[in-house]
Amino acid sequence: MQKKVFFRGRLLPLVLLAPQLAVTVVFFFWPAGQAILQSTMREDAFGFSREFVGLENFREVLEDPAWVNAALNSFVFSALVAGLALGLALFLAVQADKSLRGATVYRSLLIWPYAVAPAVAAVLWLFLFQPQVGLIGRGLNAIGIAWDYRLNGGQAMTLIVIAAAWKQLAYNFIFFLAGLQSIPASVLEAAAIDGARPTRRFWTVIFPLLSPTTFFLLVVNLTYAFFETFGIIHALTGGGPAKATETLIYKVYVDGVENLNLGQSSAQSVILMIIVIALTAIQFRAVEKKVHY
Repeated sequence: MQKKVFFRGRLLPLVLLAPQLAVTVVFFFWPAGQAILQSTMREDAFGFSREFVGLENFREVLEDPAWVNAALNSFVFSALVAGLALGLALFLAVQADKSLRGATVYRSLLIWPYAVAPAVAAVLWLFLFQPQVGLIGRGLNAIGIAWDYRLNGGQAMTLIVIAAAWKQLAYNFIFFLAGLQSIPASVLEAAAIDGARPTRRFWTVIFPLLSPTTFFLLVVNLTYAFFETFGIIHALTGGGPAKATETLIYKVYVDGVENLNLGQSSAQSVILMIIVIALTAIQFRAVEKKVHY
């Protein structure tokens, strides 16, 4: 029988919540508020003067062809990263969940990439796909495939998708494996007794039971692709060639840090936040209806 804990006063609960509330306010609400405020201002590069311009920065951003191109790149990039990372992680989790010799070692090796920093992950893939010295890059050129991601936009997008998906693979693998191991063996045995083959058991029994995990990871992976892939893009392609891999989060950096256009950079960050919130809300309204808890 579980025991419930009751606080006799109001001070102790507030004290226990204070560290988390402080972190949330300092690292989320305060920067978000500053970004919203700065998005309505126009100031010089050194911050000596500023002028309130209302929604003018947002209008200029939305009319900028370079921003529209970055938005399209972001949607394509995010969809590819989420699809590839989720698909591979689910496949590997299903294989690791089988009764195999050394399965514990395989699981440990598959979890390691999550501990690698984004910039380090990018450098690892850079060494593999560099056209002159990379193992895979040189191999592709040797068999007649003209590979140079520094000149070909499609190849550059392919490379950052692979690197970003590989970085997120371990995170997805952990949750999928935990979800598979939580499925009662009696359910699978009943499906086998009914004559369902392994493939049919997976799609009609296992995958529906994994729908809460899959939905959660879909939201997390799309958020990751929009917000947390700056280091990979910056180290691999720098947004090139010809802005073919410039996403929204990278354009915020270019306009704010390199071009020192703080007002438009803040406006872009606010628009990006709104886009991700809208995508999350759409997923909860449309996709969650098919989730079985």
